[in-house]
Amino acid sequence: MAVVAVNQFAQCITCHAWSPEHSMVAFCPNNNEVHIYRLFQDKWEKVHVLQKHDQLVSGIDWSTKTNRIVTVSHDRNSYVWNQEGSEWVPTLVILRLNRAALCVQWSPKENKFAVGSGAKTVCVCYYEQENNWWVSKVIRKKHDSSVTGVAWHPNNILLATTSTDGKCRVFSTFIKGVDTKDSKGTSSDSKFGELIVQLDLSFSWAFGVKWSPSGNTLAYVGHNSMIYFVDDVSPSPLAQNVAFRDLPLRDVLFISERVVIGVGFDCNPMVFAADQTGIWSFVRHLDQRKTSSSGSTYGSQFSEAFGKFYGQSKQGDGVEDSKGSGIHNNCIKYFTNPLEAIHSLYVDYFRGTAYEYLYSPSKNSRGIKNYALQYLRFGWESGPLGFGE
Repeated sequence: MAVVAVNQFAQCITCHAWSPEHSMVAFCPNNNEVHIYRLFQDKWEKVHVLQKHDQLVSGIDWSTKTNRIVTVSHDRNSYVWNQEGSEWVPTLVILRLNRAALCVQWSPKENKFAVGSGAKTVCVCYYEQENNWWVSKVIRKKHDSSVTGVAWHPNNILLATTSTDGKCRVFSTFIKGVDTKDSKGTSSDSKFGELIVQLDLSFSWAFGVKWSPSGNTLAYVGHNSMIYFVDDVSPSPLAQNVAFRDLPLRDVLFISERVVIGVGFDCNPMVFAADQTGIWSFVRHLDQRKTSSSGSTYGSQFSEAFGKFYGQSKQGDGVEDSKGSGIHNNCIKYFTNPLEAIHSLYVDYFRGTAYEYLYSPSKNSRGIKNYALQYLRFGWESGPLGFGE
């Protein structure tokens, strides 16, 4: 897998989101602002700065249908931004939080969004036309620690969460007057905030929860260098866990029903795939790393590693030295998937560098495609991942 575009937007990026047409990107440069860049003739230019929060912006999501931006912050507030002419106008969201808001995501129908917080709660927000504001219903007393991730099921009702208590939970978020009874499955018969299933698979912090495109499979990661796959999410789910020897992941993304990519502290995207029997396993890293010579002795390897460690402790620049053989120089925090294909932005958290890719599930696609920038498009069946769809 080759990187085709590298852009230095800021010294540090905490969160980001793409516009519906993929021509703009919004991100927080590790402060209380949101910067929006647009692509002009193969060059990114800053066009807007959203200033309303008082503390670090911790989550951004850009709706694909209504072109609205939602932001959350450590100041415990959330805003929905609507574009009116050339300006972005904020609308305050009533969250009723006493701790920081940590993550946010629009629902598939974009009539709701969910906010995870450090208050051990999840706020499900919706628009009240009568009062012209966004209000929230809160899922309380279900989590034992901070909520680190939220993910909507395609049916717009089920919501999966991860927490630093090590658990992944699935809730019903049916709101009368907002949701309809024609949603698939029986989740619309459940009350708001009802716990559908609690997964106790990880004994460490849990992050990065995602549903497969069909909603039949749920994936999330633990801080113990494991990834978990759950089929048939119900009171008696079918679960698998895959352990790997690299550093823990922070986020995952379903490329298809049987292919997942994970990113995290190891600075190198990882590919996982399910075989014909549904057994998941690690396939490979996307970035090719330099390996040590086969003739190296144990003593020389130990001396080299100790020398690096000693230099890092003195100079404080161990990330670049230890991960310099790969493309990324620091933790990859987020993974986004806009519409047409899986166009993804990896973010080096501490260095503010963005790496852009395009993965296409088409078996016959080859060559170069120009879309916002030039992204490399791979033939899926015979491509570098080494397996078919």
